[in-house]
Amino acid sequence: MTTSKKMKKGLAVAIFTFAVVTGLFAQNSATINADAGKHIINKHVYGHFAEHLGACIYGGFYVGDTNKIIPNTNGVRNDIIDALKKLKVPNLRWPGGCFADTYHWKDGVGPKANRPSIVNRWWGGVTEDNSFGTHDFLNMCELIGATPYLAGNVGSGTVQELADWVEYVNGKPNTSPMSTWRVKNGRTEPWGVNIWGVGNEAWGCGGNMKPEYYANVFRQYATYMTDWTNSDKLFRVASGANVDDYNWTEVLMRDIPHHMMEGVALHHYANVKWTEKGSATNYTEAQYFATIKSALRMEELVTRHSTIMDKYDPRKRVALVVDEWGGWYEVEPGTNPGFLYQQNTIRDAMIAGVTLNIFNNHSDRVRMANLAQTVNVLQAVILTNKEKMITTPTYHVMEMYNVHQDATMLPIQLTTNDYVFGAEKLPAVSVSASKNAAAVTHISLVNIDASKEQTISIDLRGAKYNAVTGRILTSKKLQDFNSFDEPNKIQPTVFNGAKLSGTSIQVKLPPFSVVVLTLK
Repeated sequence: MTTSKKMKKGLAVAIFTFAVVTGLFAQNSATINADAGKHIINKHVYGHFAEHLGACIYGGFYVGDTNKIIPNTNGVRNDIIDALKKLKVPNLRWPGGCFADTYHWKDGVGPKANRPSIVNRWWGGVTEDNSFGTHDFLNMCELIGATPYLAGNVGSGTVQELADWVEYVNGKPNTSPMSTWRVKNGRTEPWGVNIWGVGNEAWGCGGNMKPEYYANVFRQYATYMTDWTNSDKLFRVASGANVDDYNWTEVLMRDIPHHMMEGVALHHYANVKWTEKGSATNYTEAQYFATIKSALRMEELVTRHSTIMDKYDPRKRVALVVDEWGGWYEVEPGTNPGFLYQQNTIRDAMIAGVTLNIFNNHSDRVRMANLAQTVNVLQAVILTNKEKMITTPTYHVMEMYNVHQDATMLPIQLTTNDYVFGAEKLPAVSVSASKNAAAVTHISLVNIDASKEQTISIDLRGAKYNAVTGRILTSKKLQDFNSFDEPNKIQPTVFNGAKLSGTSIQVKLPPFSVVVLTLK
């Protein structure tokens, strides 16, 4: 090698060394304090949502108890029951959504042949026969192992109607008119439902109310939703803000006595933009970037709404309940626009991963959430087509992350590279961690970058580990999805990209990937 070449090589090494030292080539890094956890990641953060919308209930969960083709238990598909049990669904919200404020529960109990029909004015204008009602839903929750979350009708209902529903599902046998009616309809023991939504989106489809007006309505309804049954204390969720309506949260926290309200809701959906949501499968990287940017806004929303709640509730007695979240795109071509049926790609896995990491890291205030929705609607975890059923990439993320349920959140300090697209940038890596009762630590990581691998160094403090294993969810293309022809195209596999050395882990995250590590 000539002297000139040696000088050039030396200069290149010096420039590279300077770049590393000065941070021109940033390195993803995280510090996890395994001995500093204080807050429990409430399992109810991993809740789901089942609305009378499109084929979520009828043709999804429920195929009817006379169906001889699809195996079912009292009309509920057995394959869905099994899939949701594996997911460890902690709670299931029903019957809406917007539908809840037009639903009159008494129409859905008693002999099915005597139940009146209803037109679903919100979603497609279809006629429903009320064959799936209170008994069907609550019995289904028992089969799944999920806590029911009933959304009460405030928009078009009455105080008496909601009070009667509480009495019907929770009253001791034959001690009141409603509990006696329940026994007559075939259920002796009460279900003991304690999670109740007092209306839904009162600022919109739930009545177009102003926050001051709704606060007074909530107080009235909550007064009659008393714990007279001697069952578990009711957990009453107020209809909360639409995305960044911070004034709504301010008024509710100011005007509703906190002993009457256990949770305040928040709704936020990720998309390119509301006026142009784009295809669920045929999207560009620009549309992918915009959607992930929208999803990551959840961090800002949770932080700012929590700050308002802290002002009035510094002891954090009232939970922030994000009971509608997920991706919302244009419906699949040829489907009813009112049914909100969309496919589910690896982009949705990214949305699920980063959103759940945000919830985990805000476990002091976010103590319940509900992905919208469970079957055949929006960011569904399950899709059905007659006798066929498939699970989606979002299903797999929810299953991988259920290790965090009721574990202690571990504080993290994260430094991340940017995912750059055009003139914009987003944090490329998202992380959350927890330690369970058996002292096993789990770390969930997401690399949203559409083209670049991200290597992250994780410094583990306050604990010693002997082994690390992992699972990964990714695919070859950003637009990949599971179909009825290829149901297992995207599914978790063993991850070998993590190396443990003393108190440090080096992890190589492929582009658009979700990884969950287990440390023992």
